[in-house]
Amino acid sequence: MQYTCSIAMGPIDQLVEIAKTAEEVGFDNIALPDSLFYMEKAAADYPYTPDGSRMWDENTPWVDPLIAAGAMGAVTSTLRFYTNVMKLGSRNPLLLARQVGSVANLTNNRFGFGVGIGWAPEEFEWCGVPYKRRGARVDEMIEVIKLVLAGGMVEFHGEFYNFDRLQMSPAPSKPVPFYVGGHTDVALRRAARVGDGWTSAMMTAEQLGETIGKLNKLRAEFGREDQPFEFQAVCIDKFGVDGHRELADLGVTDNIVIPWVFDGLSFDAPLDKKQDSMKRFADTYIHSGWQDA
Repeated sequence: MQYTCSIAMGPIDQLVEIAKTAEEVGFDNIALPDSLFYMEKAAADYPYTPDGSRMWDENTPWVDPLIAAGAMGAVTSTLRFYTNVMKLGSRNPLLLARQVGSVANLTNNRFGFGVGIGWAPEEFEWCGVPYKRRGARVDEMIEVIKLVLAGGMVEFHGEFYNFDRLQMSPAPSKPVPFYVGGHTDVALRRAARVGDGWTSAMMTAEQLGETIGKLNKLRAEFGREDQPFEFQAVCIDKFGVDGHRELADLGVTDNIVIPWVFDGLSFDAPLDKKQDSMKRFADTYIHSGWQDA
């Protein structure tokens, strides 16, 4: 099981140093969250809290995850990065293809594209994109981005996007993995059908086990059960080595954590305190040898 350090809602000026430390202490990946803006009043409830409230406010810092991946990739050599997840629905697929391809090339294929739809109507409407039929639009976006990233002269004629022959160069030398987020049945089917992995929001181990089981059945339904597939999980109720062993036994391939939160620190804690937490976490889990037992 791999370990990923999430940089959710932390000060932007800490990111590059956190990437350096993550690589030094042995983390496999950095997870990069996405938020376009904070609307004062949201027309929809946030789907990943019990009461629908957002876990951040208007002053919480966010950075474009693709730009962050490029900056952090420039100061590392083995650490991987993936968006967790980028909200596709309000964006343009050709622009995204250019950005994703650029990051993949600049990081020497150390980038994975975690994708979702987006939950807030304002993020669509204020960016000039209809909120209705957003799922079908995102399905087509994924198809377009994959097509363009594969390289060569391509064309596409769909319901939402239409273009004649074009080429973006250079194409990444390896396929960019796509990780699909979301917990609904439609999202899980999307992950099983077109994803190289699935990424969770906060879930219990029981919920993760049920979801992994559903995804494995769906992958078999689509004839993809023999293809590599990652299960990236944020688990809220399994801690310690025994807890992490349980997650690995469930099939989790990538445990997403925020080490300083385990030490009772806030998202905006000083950089040196976060680095100390990362080192302690690595000593306890990454280098303890429990996965070799």
